[in-house]
Amino acid sequence: MCSFSGRLRRMVKQEKKRSQNKRVKLKIGEFPGGKHGFELVSRFCYNNGRIGMSPSTISVLHSSAMFLEMSEEVSPCNLLSQAETFLEGLFYWTWDDILTSLKTCEPFFSIADSSGLLERLISSLLAKISANSEPSLLTLATTPTPIPSCSSSSSSPDTTGFRCSISTKTPDTIKPCFTREWWFEDLTILSPNIIEKMMKTLGAFGAHNKNLILTRFLLHYLKTAALNGGQEQYGDLADTAVHGVVLMGRTAFSCRGLFWVLRVVSSLGISKECRHKLERLMGLMLDQATLDDLLVSGQEGGSVYDVSLVLRLVRVFVSAEESGMSFQRMKKVGRLIDKYLGEISPDQSLKVSKFLAIAESLPDSGRDCFDGVYRALDIYFESHPGLSSDDRAKACRCLNYEKLTLEACKDLAKNPRIPPRVAMQALVAQQSKLQCNTPKRAAEKASPKTPPTDEKEQLRFNLEKMQHRVIELEKVCREMKGQMSKMSKNNNINSPSHHSSNRGLPRLC
Repeated sequence: MCSFSGRLRRMVKQEKKRSQNKRVKLKIGEFPGGKHGFELVSRFCYNNGRIGMSPSTISVLHSSAMFLEMSEEVSPCNLLSQAETFLEGLFYWTWDDILTSLKTCEPFFSIADSSGLLERLISSLLAKISANSEPSLLTLATTPTPIPSCSSSSSSPDTTGFRCSISTKTPDTIKPCFTREWWFEDLTILSPNIIEKMMKTLGAFGAHNKNLILTRFLLHYLKTAALNGGQEQYGDLADTAVHGVVLMGRTAFSCRGLFWVLRVVSSLGISKECRHKLERLMGLMLDQATLDDLLVSGQEGGSVYDVSLVLRLVRVFVSAEESGMSFQRMKKVGRLIDKYLGEISPDQSLKVSKFLAIAESLPDSGRDCFDGVYRALDIYFESHPGLSSDDRAKACRCLNYEKLTLEACKDLAKNPRIPPRVAMQALVAQQSKLQCNTPKRAAEKASPKTPPTDEKEQLRFNLEKMQHRVIELEKVCREMKGQMSKMSKNNNINSPSHHSSNRGLPRLC
C-alpha cells in the first residue's frame, strides 16, 4: 500500500526511525468510510491499482485517495486520478445516483468538503432540480407567492381533558399552503451539514435567504427532522427558514401558517433573535388567529399551555394597535382572548399571576362585555379550590364590573366562590350604572318602598337592602371587636373561661 500512498510511505518511514523495528504498526484515525473505506483502498492496492467504481463507492474512494495522498506523484494512474476520471461523467448520472453519492459523504463530511467533492455533487444536484422545475431554482426569485389561508392543526382531546394544537405534522387542510416540489421529500434523507452546504452554494443561508421555494423546502425538511427527534444541529437551518418566513411575511403566510412554522422550529434550537422576529410577525396578525392556533403546548414548568407565548403575542398586537388604534381588530382579539382564558382555566399549574396577566393584557376598550372573563374566572376558581381568599380577590381585579351584564352580575352576587367584598363592589358598580340609566330616581325616593316588578328595579331594590345589611354587619363587627379587646384586658390570662371563650369565638371580620 505504501507504493500507492504518499502518507502511508511517510508514516512508515517515521515509525521505523522511532522504533527501529522491522515490524511497524500504524494507527490511522478518522479514516474516510472507516473499515469499509480501508477495505476498498486495500483492494485497489492489492489488485495492482484497479478497482470498480460506482456512485455508491466513488465518494469514499475519492476521499480516501485525498486522505492517503494517492496522487500521480506517488504512482502513475493512481486512485485519485481514476476517481477524478469517473467524476467527469457526473453530468450523466441519474438523480438517485447523485443522492446516493451525497449520502455516503456524511461520515467524512469535512474531507469531502475540503476536497471539493461535495460542492461538485451539490452543483450537479441543483442542476437536476433546475432542469426539471419551473421556475428554475438557480434563479433566486425574491417575489413572494401568496399562500391561501388554511388550518394549521386540528385540536384533539387528550387524556387530561385539554386541547392542544401541538402536532408538527401538516394535516390535509394545510397542505395547499405549503405545496411540496417533487424534490422536497427526496432531500430529507440528507444530513443538516449537506443541506447547509447546499443553501450556502445557492447564497441563501442565514439572513441571505430570500427565496420562497427554498423556505418552503426548509420547513418541510425541518418538519421531518422534528418528527424524527431532531435537536440543536438543525438550529442554523431553522434560523434560515425563519429569516425567509419573516421576509415574505403576511403576503406569503397566513396567521395559522405562522403558528405551524413556530411549532416546527421551536424544538430545533432556533435562536432568540429569530424567535422574536417570528413572534412579532405573528403578533401583528393576531386578529386572524383562532382558538386552536393559540393552544400551543407548554414548554416549561409542567404547564399544559404556553401561556407566556400568547401573552407576548398580545403585547405585540396591543403596542402596534395603540399607535393606530383599530377598535374592530382589538375587539376581535378581545373575544379570542376570552375564549382562550376559558380554555386554559382548568390547568392546575396555571398561576394566578399568569391568569391575571392574560386577562389584563388588553385595554378595557378591547371588550364590549366582561362576561367572558367572569365565566373563565369562575372556571378557574372551581378548578383551583385551594386558592386563598386573597388570591381570589386578586384574580377578580381583571373584572370591569360596569361592563358586566345584568345576568352575570346577579350570578356573581350569588357565587360562593367569589369573595363577598368583590361581590359587593360589583353590585355597587351595577347599581351606579342603573342609577345613571334610570331617570325615575327622585320619584322613587318620595314613594314608599314597595316590592318592584321590573327586573332592573328588583335588582336595585336588592342592592340597597344588601348595602344596608353590610353597613349594619360592619357596625356590629366593630362593636364586637371593641368588646373583645376590653375582655382580653380585664380577664385573668390563666382563667379557664378565658381559654374556652377564645377557642369558641368566630372570625367575623
